[in-house]
Amino acid sequence: MDFSYSPRTQELQGRVAAFMAEHVYPAEAAYFAEIEANTRAGKRWTPLQTLEALKPKARAAGLWNLFLPDSELGAGLSNQEYAPLAEVMGAVPWASEVFNCSAPDTGNMEVLVRYGSPEHKRRWLEPLLAGEIRSAFAMTEPGVASSDATNIEARIERDTSGGRDDYVINGRKWWTSGAGDPRCAVFIFMGKTDPTAPRHSQQSMILVPRDAPGIEVLRPLTVFGYDDAPHGHMEVDFKDVRVPASNILLGEGRGFEIAQGRLGPGRIHHCMRLIGLAERALKLMCERATQRVAFGKTIAQQTVTQERIAEARCLIDQARLLTLKAAWMMDVAGNKSAKAEIAMIKVVAPNMACQVIDWAMQVHGGAGMSEDFPLAYFYTISRTLRFADGPDEVHRNAIAKLELGKWAPVPTRA
Repeated sequence: MDFSYSPRTQELQGRVAAFMAEHVYPAEAAYFAEIEANTRAGKRWTPLQTLEALKPKARAAGLWNLFLPDSELGAGLSNQEYAPLAEVMGAVPWASEVFNCSAPDTGNMEVLVRYGSPEHKRRWLEPLLAGEIRSAFAMTEPGVASSDATNIEARIERDTSGGRDDYVINGRKWWTSGAGDPRCAVFIFMGKTDPTAPRHSQQSMILVPRDAPGIEVLRPLTVFGYDDAPHGHMEVDFKDVRVPASNILLGEGRGFEIAQGRLGPGRIHHCMRLIGLAERALKLMCERATQRVAFGKTIAQQTVTQERIAEARCLIDQARLLTLKAAWMMDVAGNKSAKAEIAMIKVVAPNMACQVIDWAMQVHGGAGMSEDFPLAYFYTISRTLRFADGPDEVHRNAIAKLELGKWAPVPTRA
């Protein structure tokens, strides 16, 4: 395997880094100031003009939809080629949206590309690709342990009475990222169509317009006090929501199949963005350590700090190599063949980022926990991703089962 970046990736990596330096980093203070101003004006859940002003610039620079391997719609990059670009974007948590490469829209667009009908693509995919609307993914539920997605209780029931051909949707979802954004126009909703079917064939996915009657956004959920406005992670109630039967994706009972197709690339994106975040935390750590003096030495001269800096470098580089390996395997052998590596990076990268950011916070002292520095917010993002797309425990179990399977006794023939 060869992890060297292709010439095209190197060229795009340089262009994305230059765009970040010229436009994104200088806008960080304005981004948070605008959120504060909107909050004081009673408009917290309002799209930010600081960010919106950058999107046409990114698009004009040819840095748009880079995540999408379909060359007719996106950049046509492989997972391995896109991964280094995601790392560059990840240094600023909101930067990926500038390039129309942010979750949950990326995963939802990939679902529509793979499984959507021509009408689905016209109505939802095209405006998503253009950055005209946003979307949400409604899977997790408050009433069950959603780490086991077969627990999902939300119902998607066919109604053909009176000449109709609809699905009626009922259920409560939470951690529905993006549902607080007023531009959110569609949900991809996972629920049960047939509770009597085999365990992994009970669930389906269906497209639900945001303005369909019966949808109520109940509240934003916070992570260590952060609500991620203006997009948010919302608790949403669906009560007798009726959509056309044609909104079903791929057919009844195919929800798990779609989920696996959606989550594999998304995990690569998440992990590489976390690597970018950890790199920035390490940079901040080193800068702070060289500037502060304690007990007659700079903090950088303290042995404990040097050990942590060295360990952080090792952890970041290890996580990057493992993530690139997973991306390469997905490209050459497919998601199924890369399932162990995908599970491993989902455990390794968030835990790595949490540790590196924690060390950076220690070097910053009390300031590291304040909003004067971005580290506290970085930590909430990293800690959240130990749950998103499946908690650590689920991925560790999957890795262990695959490993134990290598040593299972071979059945002998009679």
